[in-house]
Amino acid sequence: MEVILKTNIEKLGAKDEVVNVKPGYARNYLIPRGYAVVATESARKMLAENLKQRSHKESRILADAQSLAEKLSALTLTIATKASDTGKIFGSINTIQLSEAFAKEGHNIDRKSISMLEEHIKMIGSYEARVKLHKEVSATVKFEVVSE
Repeated sequence: MEVILKTNIEKLGAKDEVVNVKPGYARNYLIPRGYAVVATESARKMLAENLKQRSHKESRILADAQSLAEKLSALTLTIATKASDTGKIFGSINTIQLSEAFAKEGHNIDRKSISMLEEHIKMIGSYEARVKLHKEVSATVKFEVVSE
């Protein structure tokens, strides 16, 4: 069953993309939650018109995402947390703390667009994370975990 996605869905597709999914997944999950619509002929025409109108804006959005990616790649975040004398963190560092650290630097990055390159961060040290800014643009950001 072909559907048109209304939002970006991880491991499925980007917004305004026509994807082929199983009928049960479309009827029971995507369509009721408003994540997609059935790809009928009229819906495809509306999508084509919307994409045509948005095409010139898309190049500007892509350029903005690329410039932000360059800024973020040059940035090194510092996250202070409680840790023992041996360097073990009480708890772990996750995308919420990274999103808050970006906010302190003046960049509003959604935590869902941040992915950690390490599975669990439970020690003081230097790490990297990937930030997806656009469907074609992502940046690798370095951050340090230090003891308070």
